[in-house]
Amino acid sequence: MSDLKMPGKTHGVGVFLELRKRLQSGLIIVGNDVAKAPADVVVTGGESSLHIQTPRGELSLTLPAGVTFEQGSCIPTPAGESCGEELHFRLRISVASSTDQEPDSVMETLRAKETYCFHCQRCMTRLLEDRVFKRVLPLPNGNWNAIVDDWCCHPDPFANKKLLPRAEDCLLGDTFLLLARDGSCEQTLTKEVSPVGTEDSQDPKKPCRRLALVSCKSCSSVLGEAVAPETLKLYITQVVVELAVGDRMPEASLNRSLFVERTVAARLLGLSNSLSTFHFSVQTPDGKAFLLLWLLNSDSITASVSESCVGGESSISSSALHSPSPRATRALKVLYTVCSDTGIEQRDIVSSWEVNAIGHPVVLPLKVCEELLQVIEDSNSTLPASMRCMRSYKMAYLRL
Repeated sequence: MSDLKMPGKTHGVGVFLELRKRLQSGLIIVGNDVAKAPADVVVTGGESSLHIQTPRGELSLTLPAGVTFEQGSCIPTPAGESCGEELHFRLRISVASSTDQEPDSVMETLRAKETYCFHCQRCMTRLLEDRVFKRVLPLPNGNWNAIVDDWCCHPDPFANKKLLPRAEDCLLGDTFLLLARDGSCEQTLTKEVSPVGTEDSQDPKKPCRRLALVSCKSCSSVLGEAVAPETLKLYITQVVVELAVGDRMPEASLNRSLFVERTVAARLLGLSNSLSTFHFSVQTPDGKAFLLLWLLNSDSITASVSESCVGGESSISSSALHSPSPRATRALKVLYTVCSDTGIEQRDIVSSWEVNAIGHPVVLPLKVCEELLQVIEDSNSTLPASMRCMRSYKMAYLRL
């Protein structure tokens, strides 16, 4: 899949659409550079499509199958004093009774007694050949070790012990896989010891810890860690896992930022559903919080078209967040705060989350945390001005 181009940030938002499947309603925001008054905007619908007529021309947006605009339901709604450059409209939709398929995640697709190949996501080099697992088991999630004492009537039997896979095991963490090394690893992987927590190295109570980083020999991309001499820890944002079927070549690598976005979004949705939590603390391997995410909803269907594109093409199908794409895409709506932000309100949020232990930990390599933040900031920059912030948080969408 070719790289998706991001819209130029010098152009304002022309038309923004958010539909809520559960509420069967939606919001359209039109910039004043596209239309000056509500009477200038006429919204009609077709079969899984929405047509927005403006003085700049007609914009046609493709909707997911089963989602239909209710004719005549689009009405102007107050935008608020701070939104003088936007026109807001509310509308109703009907949604056919069907169950949304959850996005594919390696955590849900791995099965015992199947044959898999592991590829580097960046260069698609085959890292591990024809792996067959007798057992595919989930690891206890979160800080399970911290509450063992509350459940055991005897000393912690797991103290200072790691849960490691046997030769034909695959253990599933929240954001990583644990599996045993084999002979093929020597040909495709490299290992380098790297210090973490160097800022605390002056403190004798916090000695500098070292990680044995595992990288792809072809492109030098960091894939994970060697948590034990014979155990690999591979992050799901760094590898592509496919069933080994004959001599079939893997598909071309997705655009990196799109892969990170969809992989993380699918995992957040899975964790939210399984743990009934909506707060996530994205952390680096040394346990330092990098980004706080608050999941608002997972049933959004969104489209954002820059003002330069409205009227410039007869029909645009939008993936809704950052750029036009062939189909509309479901998305997670999130609030976020960057932990390194120096604002007083942001520091208070970070402190509150830490003190009250809010936020299920989601551990990712530092570089991946930075990539994820860039994706989120890009999403935020394409939203209408009235939607970029909510109280002391910023808002963004993550495509599924």
